Amino acid sequence: MRQLVDVVLTKRGRVKIRYRAGLLHDDGARVSVRAPWSASGVRDFGFVQFEPGDVFIEHYWRERWYAVKEVRDGAGVLKGWYCDITRPAVVREPAGGPVEIVVEDLDLDLWVSADGTAILRLDENEFAASGLAAADPEAARQALAALDELEQLAKEGALTGLLD
Repeated sequence: MRQLVDVVLTKRGRVKIRYRAGLLHDDGARVSVRAPWSASGVRDFGFVQFEPGDVFIEHYWRERWYAVKEVRDGAGVLKGWYCDITRPAVVREPAGGPVEIVVEDLDLDLWVSADGTAILRLDENEFAASGLAAADPEAARQALAALDELEQLAKEGALTGLLD
């Protein structure tokens, strides 16, 4: 049985979502987990639906400003990659609880379809309205640079190279 960890996604200092995942890999730089779709029901983004039975292979880096989530349906068919722009992940071991992977969501996202034809920058208006650029200009710069990097990798068909 795989070690279980908790993934904790925060936003502006508050826990947005917490869910249990199976640890797949941790090499000290990147930690990868497997988790089922954790919300109840279907979430329709217009360009993809996340639904019960979907499986996420999630990759978090301790020194990079993003997380990449490979999304597959219940039959194993690849839907695409959902990339969250986040502060670097913090992995901690609280007393009496499972290992936690804690990431702070910075409002920017990128979706890449399974065939690579759809590469969508998401939530740029939400990022602009967040006030991060004024409150923490360096974090805002890092977030935008991370989004640009992931978009470029996706356009080059090299996104999966991050995950090997």
